[in-house]
Amino acid sequence: MAIRPVLKMGHPILRQVAMPITQFGAELHALIADMDDTMRALHGAGIAAPQIGISQRVVIFEVKENPRYPHVAPVPYTVLINPELTPLGEDADEGWEGCLSVPGMRGLVPRFRKLRYQGVDQNGAPLDRTVEGFHARVVQHEVDHLDGILYPQRIRDMRNFGFEDVLLPQLLPMPD
Repeated sequence: MAIRPVLKMGHPILRQVAMPITQFGAELHALIADMDDTMRALHGAGIAAPQIGISQRVVIFEVKENPRYPHVAPVPYTVLINPELTPLGEDADEGWEGCLSVPGMRGLVPRFRKLRYQGVDQNGAPLDRTVEGFHARVVQHEVDHLDGILYPQRIRDMRNFGFEDVLLPQLLPMPD
């Protein structure tokens, strides 16, 4: 369909709680197609509707071979609508995250290690999955967008937030 401009941190839509989806017709399918085109064009692991200016509770995500995340386990392509997350335990890990709405930056973000997510897909069919690791991180990151939260708001120590071109050489040292 179309690659849409991605809103950047500071835009008012990114600070809003998105509205639930109630209609599962052609308009929703066109939105998902635009989200998919935009995510793939920018090599994102996921994208939320508010990032392209639509304040609705829709996220998509997938990780196969992604140059932005070269060392992570695959995450299956998922359209998740009206999601509900349930952490499974208190265990959390800190991991480096980036975001299409915060271009060129990374931060060390705590996330629940394991969770259950429920919602529906683009046809209204129920989804109910229990996931952990990077898959759980991606879901939490994308669903945060639906609640008006961007990952820098979750960083515990702002010394662990900066530009990719400065941080990445420190995080991924080149072999001797």
